[in-house]
Amino acid sequence: EEPLPTAMPGCPPPARICDVARSERPRSCCGMAMAGLRTAKYQLPEWHRRNAGVYYSAFTASEESERGRAESQNLMKQAAASAQRAQECSKTTLGQRLQDIHFWRVELQKEIMELDAETNLLAAQKLRLERALDATEVPYTVVIDNLECRDRRQPPDLVIDEVERQLLKEADLIRDIRDLLKRTIIQATTQIRSNRIQKENCELDWSDKVETYHIDDKCVGYCTDSTNVQSHPSSVKFEENASTPKSWAQFSHDNISRAEQEKLASVQLRSLINNIIHDASEDLRMQRAAVNEAFDAHCRELDDCKLRLEQHLEQILNDIRDEEANIVNLKKSIRDKEAHLKVAQTRLFDRSFRPNVELCRDEAQFRLVSEVEELTVYLEALKRKLMESEQNLKNLEETRMKLEKEIAVKANSIFIDRQKCMSYRVRYPVDLEVASYK
Repeated sequence: EEPLPTAMPGCPPPARICDVARSERPRSCCGMAMAGLRTAKYQLPEWHRRNAGVYYSAFTASEESERGRAESQNLMKQAAASAQRAQECSKTTLGQRLQDIHFWRVELQKEIMELDAETNLLAAQKLRLERALDATEVPYTVVIDNLECRDRRQPPDLVIDEVERQLLKEADLIRDIRDLLKRTIIQATTQIRSNRIQKENCELDWSDKVETYHIDDKCVGYCTDSTNVQSHPSSVKFEENASTPKSWAQFSHDNISRAEQEKLASVQLRSLINNIIHDASEDLRMQRAAVNEAFDAHCRELDDCKLRLEQHLEQILNDIRDEEANIVNLKKSIRDKEAHLKVAQTRLFDRSFRPNVELCRDEAQFRLVSEVEELTVYLEALKRKLMESEQNLKNLEETRMKLEKEIAVKANSIFIDRQKCMSYRVRYPVDLEVASYK
């Protein structure tokens, strides 16, 4: 606190000694005669008393002046010392304030740089997500093409087999992965926007701190010898919107705290993106291997089935050839037996013209009749067997056609699965995680 000026003891005002009491003595005639001159003059005692009053007034004024000068000198010294101390104290306070501003400015600048670096890393992860999403276009196209190609299988092989179940599972998996990647891209875009908003808030605070630092630094350099100082009487009043030191520090602390929260959320999101891309790549790789394994197993099964059908077809062709030869032999045998039957019947017919008693039922007659009956039975059996053989040949032909159709169906299925589907699956990306960097 500034020292109070020294109190000087007060002195009473000098007594008025110039007043002359009016004489009460009886007036003489002389006095009556001099009355016209008495009004402008004092008596000698009055004159002496008045001079004494003047001397006392001069002495008192001199003493008051000397005492005032001493008080002024003391007051000037005290004012100079107080002003110097106040200026040094203000300079020290401004220096401390500069340190506080510098601290928060450095912290804000550090947070801005870290948040900017984190935003760039998150943007790179977002780019990975977009590339991974683009990389899923080819697998999805391959799966849909495989399903469409397998829909062109012929009806006997148009079944819901393990390959189709795995392909449908793969298509659902790719759709789920694409939806997850799209949602994560939106989440990353939102987080990048939040990072940039918070970075902008920190930059505004940092900019204010820099400007304030320059102002306070300029204020520290002011002194009584400065040429750019002026009188500003209205500057002593506080602004209504002025902050307090606590709210000022809390404002920067809140900005840094929110920036840290956004940075932490960004780091966690980047880790989540890595896990999503890695897991999606592993899931696609495993499902791709499952589909390829199902294709291989089904193609081997088709090859085995086609091989067995071809073996059966070869056997059927041999049976058809043998059956045709058997039919030819049966027909030849029937013709031969009919010739023998004609001979026996002719013999019996001619012997029926024997005259009188010669028309005898002799042993030759019985033998011819037995021969005809025997040949008739054999002919009927051969004809039945011929009909059976012809029917068997017809059945064999139908079986041959069925087998040839089945072989064609199996060949078509093998062509679709192996040539159309499996060869097209070569374009399937090996690793989605690697593709996200390209």
